[in-house]
Amino acid sequence: MPSSADSLLIIALLVALSALFSMAEMSVAASRRLKLRQLLDQGDRRAQEVIKVQDEPGDFFTVIQIGQNTVAILAGLVGEDAFAPAVSELMTWLQLPPDTARTVAGVVSFLMVTSVFILLSDLLPKRVGMTAPERVALYVVGPMRYLATVFKPVVWLFKRITDLLCTVLGLPERRDDRVTPDDILAMAQAGADAGVLARPEHEVIENVIELDTRVVTSSMTARDHVVHFLIDDSEVLIRARIDQYPHSTYLVCEGSIDHVLGYVDSKNLLRRLLNNEPISLKAEGLVQKVLMVPDRLTLSEVLAQFRQAHEDFAVIVNEYGLVVGIITINDVMNTVMGQLVSPLDEEQIVQRDADSWLIDGMTPIPDVLRALSLDDLPDSTEYETLAGFLMVSLRRVPRRTDAVEWGGYRFEVMDVDAHKIDQVMVTRVQPRPAEA
Repeated sequence: MPSSADSLLIIALLVALSALFSMAEMSVAASRRLKLRQLLDQGDRRAQEVIKVQDEPGDFFTVIQIGQNTVAILAGLVGEDAFAPAVSELMTWLQLPPDTARTVAGVVSFLMVTSVFILLSDLLPKRVGMTAPERVALYVVGPMRYLATVFKPVVWLFKRITDLLCTVLGLPERRDDRVTPDDILAMAQAGADAGVLARPEHEVIENVIELDTRVVTSSMTARDHVVHFLIDDSEVLIRARIDQYPHSTYLVCEGSIDHVLGYVDSKNLLRRLLNNEPISLKAEGLVQKVLMVPDRLTLSEVLAQFRQAHEDFAVIVNEYGLVVGIITINDVMNTVMGQLVSPLDEEQIVQRDADSWLIDGMTPIPDVLRALSLDDLPDSTEYETLAGFLMVSLRRVPRRTDAVEWGGYRFEVMDVDAHKIDQVMVTRVQPRPAEA
C-alpha cells in the first residue's frame, strides 16, 4: 500500500486529470461555431480541430467518460490512504476507541477526497470551461485527441455501443448547428440587454427578421387613404388633387378604385405641363401598367416581386379582386427602420405612463406585441392589426367603450370613424409594483 505522501501525490494527479476532462467536456460543448470560424479565419488551426470534434463528438466524449470513470475508481482506491492515517491519529489523540477512530477516519477521509474532487475537478474546471469555452477548447483539444488515439480500441467499442443505443432510441448522432431566426433574435436581445446594441438598432434587427412573417397589409396604405384618379377626370380636377395631395405616383382607375387601369407618374404630368400640353389621362403612353400583388404576400415576398419587376410600387388586392391598398418600397423600409424614422411621422403607439398605451387601430400586431411585451394574441392567424384583434374577439364591429381583456391587459375602443377603429386605449389590469 502506498504511503500517505504517495497517496496525496496520486490524488493530486487524479484531480488534475479529472479537471482536464471536465474542462474539455464543458468547453467543447459550449464553444460557439461562429466564434471558432472567426478564430480559424485568423489563422488558428486548432479551431478546425474543435469544429471537427463538434461534428463528430463520439470519440471525444467517449474518452472523457472513460477517463472520468477511471479517475473516480482510482480516487476511491487511494482516497482512504491519503487522509485516513492522519485523521485516525487525531481521533486517537482525542481518546476515541480504536475501532471508532478508524471508522471516523474512514468517513472523514472519504468526505475530504470527495470534496476536493467536487471543487477542484468538477465545479471549478467547468466554470472555467463555461466562462471562456473557445479559448479553453483550443488548449485541451490536442491532448484529448491524443488520448483518443491511445485508447482507440476501447473508444471504438464504446462508441459503437452508444451509436446502437442512439439508433434504437431514435436520437440524432450530430447536433443541429443551424442558426434559426429565433437564435438571431435571442442574440440581438442579449446584445440590447448588455448595452452593446441600442434599442432602435435592436428593433431594426427584429423587423428585418419579421419580413418573412409580416404580410403586406401590415405596412400598406389602406384603400381609404389612396389618392387616385379616374380615367375621365378633367385637367382642373387633376391639378387640384395634385396640389392637395402631392405624391410621386397616382393610381388611375375606371369608375372606382376597384377597377385599376394602371398608374401615372407625376414627373410625366409635370413634363406635359412644362411643354404646355393638355393633361389628359387618356393620352397615349401616360398610364403605365401597375404591379398587382395578393394581400397574403409577406413583406419579403413583395420585395422580391419589386426586384423582379423593377418596380417600387404595387396595388394590393384580396381574393375577390378588390383593392385593399397600395404598398411602396418606402413603406417596407419604414417598417424595417422603426424608431429610426418614426419621429418624422405620427407614432402609432404612444405610451401614456408605465401601465397604459394609446394605440392606433391599424397598428400591426407584431408592433403591439413588442410594445406590451406579449408573446402572442388569441387567434392571431385571423387578423393583422389591433382593430382586427378586437373585431375577432368581440365577433362584431366594435363601438366606443367596447373592451376586451386578455393577457393581463384591457383593450378599450376610444374612437370609431365609419366602423373603423381609430384609437384603442390599452391598460395593464394589474399595474406593476413601484420600484423601491
